[in-house]
This record gives sequence, structure tokens and C-alpha cells, in this order.
Amino acid sequence: MTADTPIRDILSAHGLRPTRQRLLAGEILFDGCNKHITAEVLHREIMARGKDSVSLATVYNTLATFTGAGLLRSVTLDSGSVYYDTNTTDHHHIYDLNTRELSDLDASDIQIKGMPVLPDGKTLDRVDLIFRVK
Repeated sequence: MTADTPIRDILSAHGLRPTRQRLLAGEILFDGCNKHITAEVLHREIMARGKDSVSLATVYNTLATFTGAGLLRSVTLDSGSVYYDTNTTDHHHIYDLNTRELSDLDASDIQIKGMPVLPDGKTLDRVDLIFRVK
């Protein structure tokens, strides 16, 4: 996805109807820059634009729909902190506990030596690491 791709095209390519709420969220999320954003921050940014009113519940539903369609990845830091990541490639994260900023760390920057034995019939999907710093 690039900033030049219209939001309607991005949604359509992922089988999603371009509703008003999805278009508002998509304008902020898919501007060509990688973002890590919470539902609350996205809601504030939508409301600050002053175009339309959207409930926080609708923002949560939109983020869940985008995640289910493969447009976003959710990054759960603890039971109360979920960030949505526009970078859906395999990568890891650094989380600053003081600033609450989440940033990308390329998977090639990490070497994992030794993996656990997986249960019978299971295969590894991916490894997500979060380095917490302060």
C-alpha cells in the first residue's frame, strides 16, 4: 500500500465495503507511513478532523475488520494495551514504557538460537518479540 493508492481501492482489494467509517479510518491509517496506533488515538484523530462523528465502538469494530482482512496486525502489550500496526510484514517491536511508543524492529536484526519443541501436529506460524525499554 502506498499513499498514492486510494483508500476505496485498498478496501475493495481486501473484500471490504468502503463505508464512511472505514474511509475515515483508512485516510489516517493508510497514508503510506507505517503506524502503530491505539483505537483511542485513532478515534481522537478522526474526531479532530471534524468531518464526521464516529463512536469509539465503531473505531474498535473497524480496526477488528481491518485486522481480519489482513490490512493491520494487532500487537497486544498487556490486557489493556493493544496497538494496531500498518506494517503487516514479519518484524518485531521495541516498546518504550516511559513514552508508550511502539516502534518496528526488523526481523533480520534478531537471531533466535534454539526453538522449543512444538506439540504434535503444530507448525510455527511466526515469532513476535517485543522488547520493553525505559
